[in-house]
Amino acid sequence: MTANQRPLDGITVVSLEHAIAAPFCTRQLADLGARVIKIERPGAGDFARGYDERVRGLASHFVWTNRSKESLTLDLKHDDAGNILETLLADADVLVQNLAPGAAARMGLSFEALHERFPRLIVCDISGYGEGGPYEKKKAYDLLIQSEGGFLSVTGGPGEDQMAKAGCSIADISAGMYAYSGILSALLLRGKTGQGSRIDVSMLESLVEWMGYPMYYAFDGAPQPPRAGAAHSTIYPYGPFPTGDGGTVMLGLQNEREWAAFCDKVLLTPELATDERFSANFKRSENRDVLRQIIVDRFAQMSAEGVIQRLEDAQIASARVNDMQGVWDHPQLKARDSWREVDSPAGKLPSLLPPARNAAFIPRMDAVPGLGQHSQGILDQLGYSAEAIDGLRARGVI
Repeated sequence: MTANQRPLDGITVVSLEHAIAAPFCTRQLADLGARVIKIERPGAGDFARGYDERVRGLASHFVWTNRSKESLTLDLKHDDAGNILETLLADADVLVQNLAPGAAARMGLSFEALHERFPRLIVCDISGYGEGGPYEKKKAYDLLIQSEGGFLSVTGGPGEDQMAKAGCSIADISAGMYAYSGILSALLLRGKTGQGSRIDVSMLESLVEWMGYPMYYAFDGAPQPPRAGAAHSTIYPYGPFPTGDGGTVMLGLQNEREWAAFCDKVLLTPELATDERFSANFKRSENRDVLRQIIVDRFAQMSAEGVIQRLEDAQIASARVNDMQGVWDHPQLKARDSWREVDSPAGKLPSLLPPARNAAFIPRMDAVPGLGQHSQGILDQLGYSAEAIDGLRARGVI
């Protein structure tokens, strides 16, 4: 594979997508070279375009999940849209959709309906709760899945009024990533069987998979991990601690060797390592209030940088508590040349390289599309004349 060959070069994905889960999935496919044709509603487009205007007038969610795609506006409810979609699917390898539950099937876009005509087509359906079961038709958004999936019950501070959602759309992200890996596996399977297959991804199951640790911790009716704010609920000390200059340092201990080094080289109280109250992780966790005060009192005499230096000298894992500007300016990301510029309707924008770096190819990082930016070109490729395209536009089809 040469530097300009990508793993999914030659693969075409048609996506009936909105919000985050499906767009995040298909952006990963585009990173690997797939041609992604994003179907959007005429006039309005993906409603994520209107979430905010934080990126020079563009929406932050949309910019993040939609680079390297072609935008085709198409009113799927219009009688004339079916022929266009049918022609697209005839040459497509993958159809992705996260429409409302049952909507794709009502339009004749179920895997069963499509497989007869397009036996090599892979269909990926993303929904809140999956096919079947009492929640099949239930509406789902990210925060609601965080709630149904138990995430809120273990996140935030103590007390029923201190639940906290994740600061990003983790249910959407998890579903998008499982859809992405599912499509890659389906492409591999098609290479062996010659047949397309269906992938059914639910946001609920995607997030519940990520909840494995707290679920097994609460196995067989045992109490679940308590909410502990930004600290770990069952490993201690593992969390944020204030310093004397008003800063905060995040640190984590994972074993008894690190605990002994922390007491000796950071707290300068080596005898604390064998204190019966703290001589094992479960004891430190049970007595965390007492231990926290000991650590806070020591750190109050030091600056954040002084604490971090002492932690590094002791080979104790630590981190600065960065805000978003701190991440944009992160020295490690700069040192690894992690940023690229992509085009957009608002001009050049910084974009993070895909995290799974492969020296054998350069990932695609093309422009974030404007609404309907590629409609004319796509329809021209499908054989529509300029007059026919004008007619489709006049009738509100595109």
